[in-house]
Amino acid sequence: MSKGLDFLGDSLDRLRDFPDKVKQTAGYELSRVQEGKEPRNYRPMPSVGLGVVEIKIKADNGEFRVLYVAKREDIVYVLHCFQKKAQKTAKTDIDLARQRYKDIT
Repeated sequence: MSKGLDFLGDSLDRLRDFPDKVKQTAGYELSRVQEGKEPRNYRPMPSVGLGVVEIKIKADNGEFRVLYVAKREDIVYVLHCFQKKAQKTAKTDIDLARQRYKDIT
């Protein structure tokens, strides 16, 4: 059974602003998560919250990230979507995802 998908805050708008190829990849990876599979390129983000995962997408025009949590059996929460600008994830992006995580727990 496939899980539902809930975009928190402006995460859907931010995803829609991604380049087309990145949007397609993000959609594919999120559909894998909905089916109970792992994304192909990801890492856990315990600094945001328990069970939070970062999908990593590389493209010709930069690196993009989708942070989500799929702890519940029925839904995947997309916490934040952004283009990565530096080697280390910006504190503002971490803080925003952390706040949205707190809002659902």
